[in-house]
Amino acid sequence: MFYNGTIWMADDHGEKLSIRLRMANRHGLIAGATGTGKTVTLKVMAESFSAAGVPVFLADVKGDLAGMCRPGQSTDGLERRLHDFGLSEAVFSYQAYPVCFWDIFAEKGLPLRTTISEMGPTLLARLMGLTETQTDVLSIVFRIADEEGLLVLDTKDLRSMLNYVSDNNKEYAAMYGNLPKQSINSILRNLSALEEQGADRFFGEPALDIHDWFRTDYQGKGMINILHSESLINNPMMYSTFMLWMLSELFEIMPEAGDCDRPKMVFFFDEAHLLFDDAPKALMQKLEQVIKLVRSKGVGIYFVTQSPRDIPDGVLAQLGNKIQHALHAYTPSEQKAVKAAADSFRVNPAFDTREALGQLGIGEALISFLDDNGIPDMVRRARILPPQSLMGPIPDSDRRSEIQNQVLYSKYGTMIDRDSAYEFFQRKLKQDELEIRQRQESEARQKEEEQAAKEAAREAQRQEKAAAKEAQRKAREEAKALEQQEKAKAREKEAAKRAKKRAVTNVAKTAAGTIGREVGNEIGKNVGGSFGKRLGGNIGASLGRGLLGTFFGK
Repeated sequence: MFYNGTIWMADDHGEKLSIRLRMANRHGLIAGATGTGKTVTLKVMAESFSAAGVPVFLADVKGDLAGMCRPGQSTDGLERRLHDFGLSEAVFSYQAYPVCFWDIFAEKGLPLRTTISEMGPTLLARLMGLTETQTDVLSIVFRIADEEGLLVLDTKDLRSMLNYVSDNNKEYAAMYGNLPKQSINSILRNLSALEEQGADRFFGEPALDIHDWFRTDYQGKGMINILHSESLINNPMMYSTFMLWMLSELFEIMPEAGDCDRPKMVFFFDEAHLLFDDAPKALMQKLEQVIKLVRSKGVGIYFVTQSPRDIPDGVLAQLGNKIQHALHAYTPSEQKAVKAAADSFRVNPAFDTREALGQLGIGEALISFLDDNGIPDMVRRARILPPQSLMGPIPDSDRRSEIQNQVLYSKYGTMIDRDSAYEFFQRKLKQDELEIRQRQESEARQKEEEQAAKEAAREAQRQEKAAAKEAQRKAREEAKALEQQEKAKAREKEAAKRAKKRAVTNVAKTAAGTIGREVGNEIGKNVGGSFGKRLGGNIGASLGRGLLGTFFGK
């Protein structure tokens, strides 16, 4: 509860135990076994920071923090606690707090998104469970995308980049070394598995602008940003990687603030052990550095977990404000955890810290806050104050109403698919397909033209051969005709010659016959009178013609 300018958290027999606002950015720890009251402690602290005008972020892993947007309800048990604390109506009142619901899966809150580029290869490799070699390949893919000006915003952009690098492996090998296709294929398989877990809804735009968490309502109360994590916590790697990304993003965007009268924002990381489980050494070093330096930017980080042993020593040493609920010690390992938790407090001679850890009831805790000089107070055993808002979930209809009435709903409610690597490669693919089709069509036309040219050449050859053959035929016919003409002329000439010869022969024969007849007439007349004349004429004519025929060859 925010009281007299401090975060009043607990009561030790009438003495108020409070976190000083100017020391609230020195981080803190809320620890304890299951069922000891950690969630109530977290809720009281978040309400108090909100009332002090400090924005808050927290993860609701059980679904029972949504009621912070509604006033608490009086019960007999709660009224007894208020009486025990001496809380009057003038000091304590049931009230609602400004709440903004968020959800990575966009089901029970405003869609909380980031881009693949903003997540970066290191955290993304952790999220996908990649090997060291695969992580190196992924880092090179990111670098290629940066150098070629390609936006990698969502999972389909990353898949396009991976396929592009795989297809052009030889081109990049000279500059970056061999990029094994087996590694790229493994990354693609892990990416598909990640999409099945809902990453396709987490990666995209509009990406979260963390500045939107630094808001207050019209009364000056800090906005309590609640990440719905009932489903998310079932995927510890996604949950922890998101938290690590958010912390890194916060560190990068926040300017140095130095010593502040109050934090600019307070983050509660529930199930904090998940942040550190299986984290690579390099990531752990970066995380420790961020936690150490982010307080100078006015940000307080409070880890919520079962045992202080869940937090690495390098981080645990930076947590100045501690609330430790009961720890059970049934095994040697648990006894060591209790001893470690007890040893982390400044000793109070009034009780045995280690013994007290096993005796704390529900709602009780060992508490040590930083004093005005930044020195941890002596550990105190105290009771945590009750929350002022509703403890528990709210109906889904109320949640939907709260979400739709948020001023940020119009900004984050609808996903935007901006032109990025996927669209670039789709255009390139279409352009390549068009060029291939045009080349194929050009080649087909060229083949058709070549084929037509060949056909034309063959046709020309056929026509040329036919023309030559026809010319030869005509030449033969002409030669034959000429020959026939020559033969005809020769025949005509021969006929004329024969006719002439016959004519001459006939004339000669006639003349010879006449001459022979005249001679025969004279001879026959002298021999035989008129009879002799006729006979001699006939014989003379016949002899004359015979002799002339013999002379002319008939």
